[in-house]
Amino acid sequence: MKTRRLNALLLVVFGAGLLLNWTMAPDSRRPNYLFLPDMAYSPAYQAYSENPVFADGKTLRSPVPGTVARGHLPVRYARTPEDALRAGEEMKNPLSATSRQALERGAKGYEIYCAPCHGSSGKGDGKVAQRGFPPPPSLFSEKALAMRDGQIFHIISYGQGNMPPYAAQMSQEDRWQVVLYLRSLQRSGKSQ
Repeated sequence: MKTRRLNALLLVVFGAGLLLNWTMAPDSRRPNYLFLPDMAYSPAYQAYSENPVFADGKTLRSPVPGTVARGHLPVRYARTPEDALRAGEEMKNPLSATSRQALERGAKGYEIYCAPCHGSSGKGDGKVAQRGFPPPPSLFSEKALAMRDGQIFHIISYGQGNMPPYAAQMSQEDRWQVVLYLRSLQRSGKSQ
């Protein structure tokens, strides 16, 4: 008997729900009922305007410590010769030396950023050096040939001596591609 009463009550509640749904059917000429309007229409603040939500009254917030921008993995080395050597020991080129696409992109990066000083052949006879700036060392010197890929990547990223850093101009992947191209240039022996 109790089960019948419960079923009858549930049927009445279900019918009332259907009736309410039918009577409150969405009408394109009327807006929907809005519950908690702050969720749908939150107040927008300009970046440098005052904001009563925060204790310091600022809208523009600093990133949380340790935040890494999307697509930018941190490289934790200092601009020192010791860290360049450490990078040579710890960092390995993540790209395949047989990737034709990576080598082509590395060649373009080399021509744009490296060739003005190092020259297209890598001998240190680029246009900048021809016009009186101290020439960079040849990429075929004993020291350059002995460098590991991570050390070259560090030098491209942080600069060395008169060479400026290129981390702001090239992504990490592009810098690794330049290292690949530089290694292929050294293997081909184009300086001779």
